[in-house]
Amino acid sequence: MAEDGITQAADPAPVAVDETDRLIASDKVEGTEVFGRDGHRIGSVYNFMVDKVTGRVAYAVVSFGGFLGLGERFFPLPWAALTYDPARGGYVVDIDPATLDRAPSFAPGEEPWRDPEHQRNVFGFYGFNYGL
Repeated sequence: MAEDGITQAADPAPVAVDETDRLIASDKVEGTEVFGRDGHRIGSVYNFMVDKVTGRVAYAVVSFGGFLGLGERFFPLPWAALTYDPARGGYVVDIDPATLDRAPSFAPGEEPWRDPEHQRNVFGFYGFNYGL
């Protein structure tokens, strides 16, 4: 107890759990591998975009290709298109590789988020309704 009679709270401990059986901290999602339906690694989660109004994850930005940052492309995939596979410790997308080759993507430094139709285009390409 302090001299003024007020009990001082101890410094709060950092959050000890960053993953449970159903929840995961955002920083642990980033870097998680993404596999195609054939089981081959196709990229990793760069980050994910959260709708500010609904609080729902809209889509994952998946990094494909590149070497030492050269030739890397980012592909926004609707979050609903990813399924977590505990056996692989990563996400699986059931999307044909030829479809991914044609998918909306962007290079480092590009900012497609400024285009109001961007999200609708991404969701529409994969056959999902944009309705957060």
